[in-house]
Amino acid sequence: QVQLVESGGGLVEAGGSLTLSCAASGRIFTINGMGWYRQAPGKERELVAQITGVSSTYYAGSVKGRFTIPRDNAKNTMYLQMNSLKPEDTAMYYCAAGIITTATAHYWGQGTQVTVSS
Repeated sequence: QVQLVESGGGLVEAGGSLTLSCAASGRIFTINGMGWYRQAPGKERELVAQITGVSSTYYAGSVKGRFTIPRDNAKNTMYLQMNSLKPEDTAMYYCAAGIITTATAHYWGQGTQVTVSS
């Protein structure tokens, strides 16, 4: 059974920083692309950033230059380093990954709340 577990969310003042973690566990053969999504109340879930198996990255325009998405393949862990946070970054953040066990499947974490106060 594969699980993705996020951590690191919390309350921070505007201009502050937070680092989210997403750890994958279970009978994993390999992890392909990984990504962070967020969903604010009343809005659709949106892609924030993603990183491929060869560490190519993509960032949404709203976070480019402020967020980075490193991953540690040895630990099956991905991070979201968030700097210069804005109130509009407030949302539930979810990690997702394409993971190969005996087959390839897409997995989601349970989410971690990020709240940025003005």
